[in-house]
Amino acid sequence: MTEMPEAPAAGAGAHAIDRRMLEFLVCPVTRGPLVYDAARQELISRGAHLAFPIRGGIPVMLIDEARRLDD
Repeated sequence: MTEMPEAPAAGAGAHAIDRRMLEFLVCPVTRGPLVYDAARQELISRGAHLAFPIRGGIPVMLIDEARRLDD
């Protein structure tokens, strides 16, 4: 029998991202780590100064879709 994935934590929102998935995602520009911003539903690449949106619980890792971070 296959295991069911863990449900998002209570209060995490309708489209909470699976935190286990974050262990495998890297910035497409720098190949560095990403930081999850739950309030803005973004994955932040400090090295590239970009914020990648999360839409419907799915990270959009396209550079053209990323928001540029101000220094």
